[in-house]
Amino acid sequence: MLEVKDLVVSYGAVEAVRGVTLTAVPGAITAIVGANGAGKSSLLRAITGLAPVRAGQVLLDGQDVTRVPASKRAGLGLAHAMEGRRIFRHLSVEENLRLAWQFGRRRNQWGEALDRVFLTFPILKEKRRSQAGLLSGGQQQMLIVSAATICEPSYLLLDEPSLGLAPIVVREIYHFFTDRCRENGTTVLLAEQMAAMALNVSAHGYVLRQGQVVREGPSAELVNSGLIAALSSAYL
Repeated sequence: MLEVKDLVVSYGAVEAVRGVTLTAVPGAITAIVGANGAGKSSLLRAITGLAPVRAGQVLLDGQDVTRVPASKRAGLGLAHAMEGRRIFRHLSVEENLRLAWQFGRRRNQWGEALDRVFLTFPILKEKRRSQAGLLSGGQQQMLIVSAATICEPSYLLLDEPSLGLAPIVVREIYHFFTDRCRENGTTVLLAEQMAAMALNVSAHGYVLRQGQVVREGPSAELVNSGLIAALSSAYL
């Protein structure tokens, strides 16, 4: 289980996350929805140790990792697919995947892990020798989520996986990580501007606004309450 308690993230005098508390459980997707600038990325980066935490706690299965370096958190099974096509653009598809496998908590053999990626996304097998920077946006996102999951993490953080992608690619990406969550019992924390997509695949949702949780509950209840329309008209 992933827990965040009263988390505060600051960049100088600016508070990007203000007292956020949330819980994400194994085998389920937990959604964080909100507008651009709501603090979603800062929250995920703090959980993985990439953003400065001024106060509060991050716990993995009850273990306080708030002051644990990002590299050590990766060793505990925490993976983060960040927004913005974070890949080694000059390296090949296969080289990107190998790096991710080498630096993560390996629970499988390299050949087995690579075969699973190529079975899931055949286009990556076809492009395995191509420079990652030459892939299309959708193919790069496939590579990013594959790199994040190649070591079969216990906790998977996804930051705007649908951003800038065609609907058919978005469906493929979402199908991939929802299946992985269900099959492996992975704890998935999904941050999205597109509230409808995130809430439709998640069990529980949190609405973030100006760095604070302004609403939370079972995703189905949030959808039925008219939240999606309200968010869309207000600030999405």
